Amino acid sequence: MKETFIIATLLLTINFCCGQTKETKDTKLKIDTYIKDVIAINEIPGAALAVLKDGKIIYESYYGKASLEENKPVDQNTIFKIFSTTKLMTNVGVFQLIENGKLSLEDEISKYLDNLPKEWQTIKVKYLLTHSSGLPDIIKFEDIPITLPYNKRIELLAKKPMEFSTGNQYSYNQTNYLFLAKIIEKITGLTFDQYILQNQFSNVKSGVYLSSNFGEVFPNSAFRYIFDRETNTYVKSVTDSGKDSHSSNGINISLPEFIRWNQNLDNNSYLKSETKHIMWEPFQFKNKYDFGYGWGIYPVNTIFTYGFSGGNETAIRKFTTNNLTVIFLSNGHKYSGVQDQVVTHVAGIVDQTLFDEYAITDEKITFDFVKLDFNKAEQNYIAIKKQHPEWNFEERLNTIGYALMMCKRINDAIKVFELNTKENPQSGNAYDSLAEGYFTDNQFEISKQNYLKSLKFAPDNNNAKKMLKKIDTILAKKS
Repeated sequence: MKETFIIATLLLTINFCCGQTKETKDTKLKIDTYIKDVIAINEIPGAALAVLKDGKIIYESYYGKASLEENKPVDQNTIFKIFSTTKLMTNVGVFQLIENGKLSLEDEISKYLDNLPKEWQTIKVKYLLTHSSGLPDIIKFEDIPITLPYNKRIELLAKKPMEFSTGNQYSYNQTNYLFLAKIIEKITGLTFDQYILQNQFSNVKSGVYLSSNFGEVFPNSAFRYIFDRETNTYVKSVTDSGKDSHSSNGINISLPEFIRWNQNLDNNSYLKSETKHIMWEPFQFKNKYDFGYGWGIYPVNTIFTYGFSGGNETAIRKFTTNNLTVIFLSNGHKYSGVQDQVVTHVAGIVDQTLFDEYAITDEKITFDFVKLDFNKAEQNYIAIKKQHPEWNFEERLNTIGYALMMCKRINDAIKVFELNTKENPQSGNAYDSLAEGYFTDNQFEISKQNYLKSLKFAPDNNNAKKMLKKIDTILAKKS
């Protein structure tokens, strides 16, 4: 698809959202156009999208390939790995136990888990759900391999320091969900897999299974693809997180079954309405952060929406005030994950009150720098900033720069990082990224200058301190 057409159709989508309402007859066409453009721009192998409004499916479509090698298309039978979106099923399972009086948010985890260090024993279930436990994250330690038995892994983990005081802040952490799975097993006497399948997918004969081994082959499963920057091709992921990760990333599901799961949640088949609202209540972190009891909270035009995303490939977003749900599944990406922008953008196409001009513009900036000549993309960016000088795109420019750098477009990446420092001249993070770009390009002297600038504005930047020592060692060897 030609770049000019891609950008033009994106702008048409924006104009549509601004000028018309969800009753427009060609809403489906507008979604089709947008999704196909996103897939083309980011070279996504395969994807599926569903939109539910007032309990009814108003859009369901499938795109691309489940298997590139076999040229197998994505269809209704295709089963996607949903990665960390799995955590929503785990949350529902936990709240089913709470609703049945078998568990409480205020329970200390030592009530169900044995051989915990004293510092962990008073951590409550609510802190696991909200990622505020402060526990050391088990996946961050190379000396705790997944091949070890659970008890041995916890024994080693217990020797690691806490990340912060419990309840103080949000920090995404897989240990929390490992412990939630073990609590479920302790209470029910079932394996985690048995419990989830029996209580949320009891009538499903196919279309759902649990596995955190991405190299494992199942019928109708879409392969997860990683873009290889060296060969400029997609390769299959064979990552295996082990069975203890099923509560974090183990659900594999087809779009029709995900739709049914969402409908059952909406119809109060899994949980009562008041229980669901507890899940979606903002947790009171000591440092302000929008997150519920296992569900992400995403404000759109001051409207709270709920959901989660996983693997930079999948997302579900529930716009409960608008009786709208958007589900997006995919199996790879070339530049960066688009799942969150897709669910927000599609919601804005369907419902005018959810149209987020800033988010749409943020998305367009990415498309411009990825597909257009840098000078043209920069001109477009400057025009946007003139129209909306109050908008800040520091995080977006940073993300674009790294995406370009990963794709071996180092010169363009440096230009984007330079633009970011001009736009945000007192940002230590912007200078740190620019310094990394120059370092990657073996321009060590100018990299050093920018790391020093980063420290000027962010004195606690330990990465800059470490990199300066590294650069000095390299320069010393050259002299």
